[in-house]
Amino acid sequence: MTASGERFGVGVAVASAALGGTAAAVTRYLVGSADPVTLATLRFGIGFLCVLPVALLLRVRWPPRRDRPAVAALGVAFFAGFFVLYNVAMGHTTAARASLALATLPLQTMLVGALLGLERLGARKALGVAIATAGVAAALASGLASAPPGAWRGELIMAGAVLCMAFYNVWTRPYVRRSSALGFLAVGMGAGAAVLVLVGAASGRLAVLGTFGAREWIAGLYLGAVGGALAFLLWVVALRHASPTRVANAMTVSPVTAAMLAAVLVGEPVTPNLVVGLAAVLAGIWIATTEARAVVAEEGR
Repeated sequence: MTASGERFGVGVAVASAALGGTAAAVTRYLVGSADPVTLATLRFGIGFLCVLPVALLLRVRWPPRRDRPAVAALGVAFFAGFFVLYNVAMGHTTAARASLALATLPLQTMLVGALLGLERLGARKALGVAIATAGVAAALASGLASAPPGAWRGELIMAGAVLCMAFYNVWTRPYVRRSSALGFLAVGMGAGAAVLVLVGAASGRLAVLGTFGAREWIAGLYLGAVGGALAFLLWVVALRHASPTRVANAMTVSPVTAAMLAAVLVGEPVTPNLVVGLAAVLAGIWIATTEARAVVAEEGR
């Protein structure tokens, strides 16, 4: 793995995380109009309908037959399981605070990678992740008094759900390398979307979509096309080029865009403690992604 490839992967991951932050704000906007399962179905049903035609048109390389059950299982766990919990969390706290809890992803990915023996923990990488995570903790703790009642529940649910995404990050990489980013995404997202549609139809929850007005549908289309298809295509591309922990560390950008858009959509305040916490997490990104070339090369072996 080259240093330039790592930098490219991290840059793509930052773009993905920024789009994910805007999706968090849009989810917060829609959370009063639909339940968590319906929101996840909307996001990844539309996302899959965007991804599949492009994959077919470009004649992408699909996952090998032997990999497809595992890719589908990863897709169900992530696009269905993780995002239902994600949407539940959004119903209890603000978009910015939920995104800050989501920013514990680097630490959890680093620990999962080390636990599975798939990624070496360098001192500089560990320092960067520690600084980013400390910024998250400080921002959440110092702003608790001004948070919505029971916000801690949403943040705890989000932090727990992040463990699912950490395993997804670590386990995804070998499957992506044996296919294409778009082919891998189409199979995984399609499996997750199929499960969500079946659950939503069986429970009658999808009927709420009939009550959506123009604003809700515009938000839903953005959530699916940008927060579902584009953001996760970029994420899978990033995992192909950079180590799971470095990709995960880019998630600390998400609270920035979440806070900015949520301030416009639902009037959530951008507090000073949030700004200080975000400064810490951005510093952590820089530290963790600027190791010497020799160290990067060693990790890619």
